[in-house]
Amino acid sequence: MKIISFGDIHEDTSNLVKIKSDIETADLILISGDLTNCHGEAEAKKVLEAVKKYNTHLLVQHGNMDRTEVDNYLTKEGINLHGNGYIFENIGIFGCGGSSPTPFHTPSEISEADIERYLTNGYNKVKVAKWKIMVCHTPPRDTLTDIIRNGIHVGSITVRNFIMKHKPNVCITGHIHESKGKDKLGDTVVLNAGMFRNGWYIEIAVNKNDLSAVLKSYA
Repeated sequence: MKIISFGDIHEDTSNLVKIKSDIETADLILISGDLTNCHGEAEAKKVLEAVKKYNTHLLVQHGNMDRTEVDNYLTKEGINLHGNGYIFENIGIFGCGGSSPTPFHTPSEISEADIERYLTNGYNKVKVAKWKIMVCHTPPRDTLTDIIRNGIHVGSITVRNFIMKHKPNVCITGHIHESKGKDKLGDTVVLNAGMFRNGWYIEIAVNKNDLSAVLKSYA
């Protein structure tokens, strides 16, 4: 199974054409959050329509920069990852959107307790799967994926603890645009592709005996 993931789109889909071949040949597209810039359903729908020109097999969650109505829209469409989980053969995919609190009071911020609850709800739906992919818009604390420009780590300790306890094979994250990178927590590969228009995305390949997850550049 080939999975392509990106996030932090912020309504700029102009570079989708640069990964057209990877999107078209993917079995599934995962969007990790922040479709819009503090906007709602109409703007989110435009983003998804742009992606669907290349591939209609989507799982999506809102980020902190999306209004709550985006979360409701994704649920209505039957593609919402937030607090949810899906199994495809031997692959379980679950997610948590929004973000932990920020100094900027963005539209969809949730508590650390809520993050744990949504991740647990999703995980419980996929825990029997051999391979597990966790999609959490908020990155885990103290990794290469949660560092802001002044060098401070701003990720979630709850997300970190969840990874260490449940050991998903991959954690796809985002939110911190300047912290594009790859890290490991135990055996879990953690990937942040940064803001989509800056040139990066994620490819995951899964077969019966192996899973690989890499950052790819279209720039």
